[in-house]
Amino acid sequence: MKSLRELYRIGQGPSSSHTMGPRLAAETFLSTHLGAAGFEVILYGSLAATGKGHMTDVAITEALSVAEMPINIVWKPDVFLPYHPNGMTIKALDSQGFPTDEVTYYSVGGGAVEEEGKPLTKSAEIYTLNSMSEILEYCESTGRSYWEYVEQCEGKEIWDYLFKVWSAMKRAVENGLKHEGRLPGPLNLRRKASTYLVKAEGFKDNLRTRGLTFAYALAVSEENASGGIIVTAPTCGSSGVLPAVLYHIWKSRNVPEERMLHALATAGLFGNIVKQNASISGAEVGCQGEVGVACAMA
Repeated sequence: MKSLRELYRIGQGPSSSHTMGPRLAAETFLSTHLGAAGFEVILYGSLAATGKGHMTDVAITEALSVAEMPINIVWKPDVFLPYHPNGMTIKALDSQGFPTDEVTYYSVGGGAVEEEGKPLTKSAEIYTLNSMSEILEYCESTGRSYWEYVEQCEGKEIWDYLFKVWSAMKRAVENGLKHEGRLPGPLNLRRKASTYLVKAEGFKDNLRTRGLTFAYALAVSEENASGGIIVTAPTCGSSGVLPAVLYHIWKSRNVPEERMLHALATAGLFGNIVKQNASISGAEVGCQGEVGVACAMA
């Protein structure tokens, strides 16, 4: 398995596979095609089918518009490339509008992107054990906790990164509770987290914990839906679950920051196992798959 840095990504919502991934693909293509006179981007399958609702076109346009060249986006929701449902081809055009080069990318979930089936960035496999049963057996035989196994594989510098992740999660909760008004998109939905927080604080003790956790999850989810900064845990679509649980424990139990980072490492290990052995991509396993993994992590 790869580093937790590949799982926990801090970025802009609303979708790790439909927003963060296409943005990364466009930025990568632009870096080697700065001399192009224009660009054509073809979105296939799931990217095309729900791309407008996930601001896929906005993310791509923002990434490519740095070059200030014409950008044409073509939507092909009925065409599925064989490697993955989230395929996209970016073409560099000359002054006559003819393609000079093209690359096909796949947004495979969690903000990760592959080029023709190969990861954009080659990162090392740093975990030698890739299943829960193997890791559990190892921890029981050595007396180590899950977070200690993470530290052993990642090195002590992982704690600096997880501190950034935890800080971003807290900001997402607090920003979501502070903001009000209408969410972007055609459904005309209102933000509800701040209102639900007030209700939850008035609940009896046996319901208050549940209500507050729900308010925190809504807060992060609404930040994500509005294009705010969140953490993939393991994806944008499921980004509210883990921060809500951790934030409530931290706030209500006065848990030290160090132990919150240990919790993040433990949660990340579970998410990493699913990412390695199954999938966290909503286009492959459905939104329930994403949220199910987030619940397992929490």
